Order: sequence, then structure tokens, then C-alpha cells
Amino acid sequence: MFDPDKLKTYKMKKNTTLFIAIFFMLASVSFAQKKKAPISMITGKTSIAKYHSYEQLNKMSKGDLLTLYTERIQVIVNILPNIAFATKPGVTMGSLGIPETKENIKALEANREASVDYFDSTIEFQKKILPYSDTRDLIAAIMFYEETLKSLHTYNDFKTN
Repeated sequence: MFDPDKLKTYKMKKNTTLFIAIFFMLASVSFAQKKKAPISMITGKTSIAKYHSYEQLNKMSKGDLLTLYTERIQVIVNILPNIAFATKPGVTMGSLGIPETKENIKALEANREASVDYFDSTIEFQKKILPYSDTRDLIAAIMFYEETLKSLHTYNDFKTN
């Protein structure tokens, strides 16, 4: 026999299931359409906590000097290759007017990966060889790097309007 209540229950379950399926399909499509967040031109460590005088550096242990040296290299490797674009993090291709095409994004990602690889291999080398350096040369190098980093504060002075 035909039971109208069963038919009504069946239709409600079918409609509910259909509604839920459509909802999830629409939600997944809308999330798939969203673009990735813009990639910053400069990432990683981009500043140092303190600049030092010769006297301060001369009082430090060689281990502390090696740490400072490595930190300064990291900041320089992150900033200097991209100085024509930016000197601080947060600047994106879009904010510079560079089209965010697949090719440009791929090039930026490849550049970032190469920078990380370069830094990692440089640090590996530095860990093995740098302890043999003369302390005076190490201090001179740190001071040079710090002066280079200080000069980034005046970079905009070289831009003409």
C-alpha cells in the first residue's frame, strides 16, 4: 500500500541531502577560486638588534663574534639582492606594479629558494672554516657589515624624484 508519510519523509531526506551536497560543492568552488596571499619580495631576517663599536666587539668571545657575523650575513643575503625593489619586508610584486602572473610568481619563488640554498651553503661553510679566522679580521668584517646595514637607512636618499 501507498503510505503518504513515508513518501514525505523520503522527499525531505532527499532534499536535505541534496541541499548539503550543493552547499559543500559551492563552498569548495569558492575556496578554490581564492588567490594565494601576495608574496613579499623580501623575507626572513631583515634587521639586527644592535650595532657595535670596535671596543664592544673586541671584548666579545670568538663564539659570540661568529654568531654576530652569521646574523649579519643572513640580513645582507635577504636584503641586498632585492634592493632595487625594496629594503624592508612587506613589499609585494603587486605593490610595485609588477604583474602577478604565473611566470613572475614562479621566478620570485625560484629566487627565494635560491637565496635560501645560498645562505644555507654559506653558513655550512662558515661553520667549518670561519673559526680559523683571525679575530681582528672577524671584527673588521662585522663592522663592515654593520656599516653596510646602516647605509640601508639612507638608501632612499639616492633616489631622485
